[in-house]
Amino acid sequence: MLRGKIYGICLDRVGQLIAKAKKRLNGNSHHGQLLLESYCTGDINDIVYILVLYDLKERTPEGLTKELEKVASTLSRIAHDELSFGYTEEGHLGLYLTVTGVTMETCELAAA
Repeated sequence: MLRGKIYGICLDRVGQLIAKAKKRLNGNSHHGQLLLESYCTGDINDIVYILVLYDLKERTPEGLTKELEKVASTLSRIAHDELSFGYTEEGHLGLYLTVTGVTMETCELAAA
């Protein structure tokens, strides 16, 4: 049985974001992280509200990071893609997809 929390994250939306990101690569090889979505804030209280992390025990950058790592791990297992949270250059929290080479066949499968 899969255990973990995904809080206010919509699995269907995450799947669509992954498919669109792979499709945007248009069969080109890419290695690294692709930003799937940005939450346009780096403020812990805003992030708690947006992602519905109300039971976050430690509202510190470290506590938030630990919880988001757990959420990303659960999402990755469900989506069968490596997902992570990180901060954009602007300091906003974002959901990232790690890509290690994409082919057109992968894009077509992801979009199906």
